[in-house]
Amino acid sequence: MVALSSSSKIYVAGHRGLVGSAVVRAFLLKGYQSLLVRTHDELDLTNQAAVHGFFNKERPEAVIMAAARVGGIHANNSRPALFIRDNLLIQDNVIDAAYRCGVTKFVFLGSSCIYPKLAPQPIKEDYLLTGPLEPTNEWYAIAKIAGLKMCQAYRREYGFNAISLMPTNLYGPGDNFDLQHSHVLPALIRRIHEAKIRGDARIKVWGTGTPRREFLHVDDLADAILYLFQNYDAEQMLNVGWGEDVTIRELAELVMSVIDYRGDLEFDTTKPDGTPRKLLDVTRLKGLGWKPRISLETGIQQTYAWFKEHGALARL
Repeated sequence: MVALSSSSKIYVAGHRGLVGSAVVRAFLLKGYQSLLVRTHDELDLTNQAAVHGFFNKERPEAVIMAAARVGGIHANNSRPALFIRDNLLIQDNVIDAAYRCGVTKFVFLGSSCIYPKLAPQPIKEDYLLTGPLEPTNEWYAIAKIAGLKMCQAYRREYGFNAISLMPTNLYGPGDNFDLQHSHVLPALIRRIHEAKIRGDARIKVWGTGTPRREFLHVDDLADAILYLFQNYDAEQMLNVGWGEDVTIRELAELVMSVIDYRGDLEFDTTKPDGTPRKLLDVTRLKGLGWKPRISLETGIQQTYAWFKEHGALARL
């Protein structure tokens, strides 16, 4: 196990995003005081020369790779070239620069969308590349698969100490609530909140409501990243999830309950459902001694409270 102290210089790529900001909070609370961060304006991760220049100057000892171009079904469908291009460039530049500058611990964050659309449930890490991907987000998924394979390849050829974590669907304070580009949970929170404010008699949701999804609070993910940063050094990628799922209908009803919206729920069956079910098998992670703490209802309550309090920061 690589020994890194609380004074080790750690670069958190993507520190302003949902995951990156949670990682910064978790590491600071644990006593890590030498965190390196850069905004997009300060460092464009798609620019290879800029990335290598940053690493050569700052010489971080570890990297948490939370930077990515992300979005929901609509965003992936409407901008496929942007999603695959930017994510491939970001990953290639940061992984290669980290290796060349002697980084001793690299944490790569992927996504549960890397798995086949019709993978057996719950999804084991071994199911990667065993079937076709979900078409609505395959551009992002292919990029993330390339990233984790690049980490494995650099480990095998160069001895680069990179670990790869595959989180399930995430939510929490600092989420993206834009209705065109956000994921399902923050979109539901915003739409149901606004329906309540307007006094709408009903709220319409994309799809049939039958797909099942798993959700993990971003602070639980950050805690898992910190735990594995300190306790895991193997090549085998790890799923990071809650271990239970709900239907989109159940999710919408839970959000309605938290917001106290009394209108009717309708489903637009002309819109795509996406993958029928996506539940991660977290047996390996639990075997390493980590498990989540924040229930879905509690997490939605916290996220809704943050949304109401930080409207100007909620990426509407």
